[in-house]
Amino acid sequence: MQSNFTETFMKYVFILCASLSILSIALIFYFIFEGGVPFIIEEGIGDFIFNDVWRPTASNPSFGILPMIVGSLVVTAGAIIIGVPIGVLTSIFMAFYCPNWLYKFAKPAINLMASIPSIVYGYFALRLFVPFFRDLMGGTGMNIVTASALLGIMILPTIIGLSEASLRAVPKEYYSASVGLGADHDRSVMRVILPAAKSGIFSAIILGIGRAIGETMAVILVTGNQPAVPRALNQGVRTLTTNIVLEMGYASGRHREALIATAVVLFIFIIILNTTFMFVKNRGGKN
Repeated sequence: MQSNFTETFMKYVFILCASLSILSIALIFYFIFEGGVPFIIEEGIGDFIFNDVWRPTASNPSFGILPMIVGSLVVTAGAIIIGVPIGVLTSIFMAFYCPNWLYKFAKPAINLMASIPSIVYGYFALRLFVPFFRDLMGGTGMNIVTASALLGIMILPTIIGLSEASLRAVPKEYYSASVGLGADHDRSVMRVILPAAKSGIFSAIILGIGRAIGETMAVILVTGNQPAVPRALNQGVRTLTTNIVLEMGYASGRHREALIATAVVLFIFIIILNTTFMFVKNRGGKN
């Protein structure tokens, strides 16, 4: 009797927790779209998204967010190029090649990277990356490459941790069967274990990209925050998130509505990106 009561009670606790999560998403969705969609309709989707002039406080204001959309895309793409290969290869090393004595130090260090505040990462990049890329590429050093390198490092703990867990979750029989058929260790890992864990690795990459898109404080310090479409890698950019943070404190009226509408675009962009990746992931899992 006591056991049945406990199971029933915990069942409803779990249902309540799941319902609260769904409710939270619904409320976020409602309040963002309720505040931003009317502005987008009034301004015009084309003028708002494809206009490359952002002058919200001018006498003749312009609310084009194309520079911020391009900035978010190029910085995120750079972070993927830098962070994903390093993260996946590091997870393979941690799972199958790392000596035990090194693993005891490397694993806590990677976990520690995930707990470092983003502003600390930004200050690190400001002191190290900005002077390096200024000397290497010219300009101020606050540019696309600097921001991409910083975000590539910041997404590493997510990708490494989840990818390693996925690799270790593959049944050991896969490896044993591969070795039994004559494959060596390297071929068994790369041709058998890695493909078997691709679903989990893909999920890790999606979460890493999500962090790169949503990162704000660290990016503010190293992007240059220029609301203009970049023409070269050594030019500064402004992302959607930094645009909201930089101007929300003093914005009012239509300026404030434009920033909320920017959050709507960012929200839709993340939904589309995650949906696309999940579709590709599920389609790849069926092949």
